[in-house]
Amino acid sequence: MKTSDEALAIAAAGGDSSAFSLLVERHYDRLFGFAFRLTGSRVDAEDLTQDICAALPAKLNGFRGAARFTTWLYRVTVNAAHDRRRRMASHARAADGWGNWEVNRRAENRETQQDIDWLTQTMTTLPPDLRDTVALILGEELSQSDAADVLGISEGTVAWRMSEVKKYLRRIHEKEAQS
Repeated sequence: MKTSDEALAIAAAGGDSSAFSLLVERHYDRLFGFAFRLTGSRVDAEDLTQDICAALPAKLNGFRGAARFTTWLYRVTVNAAHDRRRRMASHARAADGWGNWEVNRRAENRETQQDIDWLTQTMTTLPPDLRDTVALILGEELSQSDAADVLGISEGTVAWRMSEVKKYLRRIHEKEAQS
């Protein structure tokens, strides 16, 4: 005699793996066909069917036998398809936002790189003593005291040179802005 789907579902909910296997074997094709009609895509239907089969052992604990098993399984499938659509819509919205973020990030990186390129090019036009000072302070991140030791000059001279560099860069920038 053939065991009913409802009896198999209750047994599977209780941990009977052979009952679960038999249920999946009986209903997999029906489940896939329904999933295909819900999604309209073979790939999405395969994914949805696999997701349902993976979640079915836990979901069977909610099966009470009040409805036919197939009715209950259809409801599980509809709910899973709705959840999947919501997730995909959320991912699409997030991806859109991510795309905008990435475009902005790249634009900022380009601007930063342009600024660095401008600064690097402009630094080559500095007199050697100012260029050496800037290289130690900004490039090597030395303190003014350490830079003074390396250059063999006073700390005050390092401070004055950095002030001169700032004035020089401002003049160059203003001149370019007027052009």
